[in-house]
Amino acid sequence: MNEGFDVVVVGGGPAGSAAGTLLAKAGRSVLILEKENFPRFHIGESMLPASSDTLQRMGVKEKVDRAGFIIKQGAEIVPACGTKRVRFFFRNGLKAKWPTSYQVERSKFDKLLLDHASEVGCMVWEGTTVSSVAFDQEGVMVSIEGEQEAIRAKYLIDCSGRNSLVGTHLRLKQSYPQLQKFSVFAHFEDVEQPTGENGTLTRMVRSTDCWFWMIPLTATKMSIGVVMDTESFKSLRLSPEKALDRAIAEQPMVNEWMKRARRVTPVQSAGDYSYRNRRLTGDRWLLAGDAAGFIDPVFSSGVYLALLSGEQAALAINKVFAGSASREKAFRYFESRINRVFDLYLNWVISWYTQEFMEVFLNPKEVFELVPTVNAILAGNEARSFSIRWRLLIFRTLVRLQKRFSMIAPRLTLRPTNT
Repeated sequence: MNEGFDVVVVGGGPAGSAAGTLLAKAGRSVLILEKENFPRFHIGESMLPASSDTLQRMGVKEKVDRAGFIIKQGAEIVPACGTKRVRFFFRNGLKAKWPTSYQVERSKFDKLLLDHASEVGCMVWEGTTVSSVAFDQEGVMVSIEGEQEAIRAKYLIDCSGRNSLVGTHLRLKQSYPQLQKFSVFAHFEDVEQPTGENGTLTRMVRSTDCWFWMIPLTATKMSIGVVMDTESFKSLRLSPEKALDRAIAEQPMVNEWMKRARRVTPVQSAGDYSYRNRRLTGDRWLLAGDAAGFIDPVFSSGVYLALLSGEQAALAINKVFAGSASREKAFRYFESRINRVFDLYLNWVISWYTQEFMEVFLNPKEVFELVPTVNAILAGNEARSFSIRWRLLIFRTLVRLQKRFSMIAPRLTLRPTNT
């Protein structure tokens, strides 16, 4: 095991596969270490159109197109009071490049990406747990459980997920105190679904103290979950399974859609998952995917941020190897760009949990192309252009006016009704 590599990637999810693929395509020697054996269950099945750019550069998009995933047209947002129903179609986004995305079963999708990384030249070791890492001026030494000799590499990309190997080791993780949320979720068969393109949409139901996601995975299967405050879940004193059953029963609209549904996976849960590491780079390492941070599942940004950060981490290291940028400059640009996208979605997520945002959001204004602008953000636009930024400023101003004067949109109760 004394083999030396240009880069060791810890974690074989979308971030790790993207990073490894793009490094190997550039001629780098790459080892991907994944603690689990794929395929494996993972939540976060809804994707954004902007990820198609990364998939295309990885050379894997055609494989994804052929894999039989549902072609996602957009999203539907409904308040629990049932008085509004807003549908956003990606094709209507301002300067939309990709009109659709995908709804994916992550077990199948993640394996497809990891297998592709292997096919383009990455060495992939599944069922391999990293026990420790040590850095020096020459690179990194990676120790593996059950092995006496460590692996040597020039650089390490940490894509190890929420446990964030490097972030935990260096105590970099910071939570968002205003986003202490808890989610319970499972897959269900025979949930009532609309027909046609409306049946491809991610459906979100916003109530006063929680919200639901309903993501179609196949013609008959859906991923369904509910997000609530962590303290609310604790106060229920229920198991995740019973908490999900109760949440569904308390929402007449959701309950109606699920009257013939049957659960086909165990109910799983996740809590305190909103965080970001204070630093995303060091002299010999970069953090990507959930190892860098995670905000909230509401706008389906998880896989998008994973693929984007994995790609950008590979780009940074490739620039260093090629001599086109210094390590400091390449790593600084990576950290700046990923943090800027995190900040964009953090702002939207925090807003999602406010009454005034929901009232304006669910009463779209057809002025200044605000609706296409909002649509563009929901599709993964990074808001780098001036044309997007000034329209977002107007949208945020409308939200502030709604909070202060209630003059932009009708008030909503967000309370469940029997309608």
